[in-house]
Amino acid sequence: MIEIDGIPQVLWPVHCVQNTSGAQLVATLEEARIRKIFYKGTDPSMDSYSTFYDNGHRHSTGLADYLRRNNVDHVYLLGLATDYCVKFSALDARELGFRTTVVEDGCRGVELNSGDVDRAMIEMLETGVKLASSDAVIVDESAAADRS
Repeated sequence: MIEIDGIPQVLWPVHCVQNTSGAQLVATLEEARIRKIFYKGTDPSMDSYSTFYDNGHRHSTGLADYLRRNNVDHVYLLGLATDYCVKFSALDARELGFRTTVVEDGCRGVELNSGDVDRAMIEMLETGVKLASSDAVIVDESAAADRS
């Protein structure tokens, strides 16, 4: 752990480096359905766990504005890591006024310290984040089309 400009930052192993395979989307992802990609962690002097801001909340990724322009009011989150990126994204989403659901079985934690995932889940729940399984949020495309 170090501090840069008054912000504590964990020194993680190198991962998700721009223009490397570690930063690529999973090959089996249906990319045709992706409308826009928002980049985070682009400032080498500031980590960025949240999908909405850097860790100092100094720079926005633009995601919140994009979601609002497209009338999105409910955010579903999953990914790595439950106790870092998912947690900070969920907390920011709630702070920004979005209904927020974390898809539990679509997440994995780091557990840098024992109990970190449990503490992250409690913190998210205390701010109004809902938890769900992937089975509960997957919608049959034909049923979704019938509703539109």
